[in-house]
Amino acid sequence: MSSSEKTLSNAQVEILKLFGDNLSEAELADLKKILLAFKLQRVVQLADKTWEDKGWSQETMDKFLQMHMRTTYKPKESSNPQ
Repeated sequence: MSSSEKTLSNAQVEILKLFGDNLSEAELADLKKILLAFKLQRVVQLADKTWEDKGWSQETMDKFLQMHMRTTYKPKESSNPQ
């Protein structure tokens, strides 16, 4: 198997088994909404767990909002002087 090929996850295999037939555009849109809602729920649960594990509070978030965490931009010097 080449590095560009991936094996399917167990979730992908199950979805392929369930939806072997074509869906209408409306059914497909509904399915996408359901899958995105499921994914969003998982992300929120992970964020909540991280928040709890780290003992964060609203005060912590306020501090994060005030932090400057970007790397200073330093333009590259031109190798072609004018």
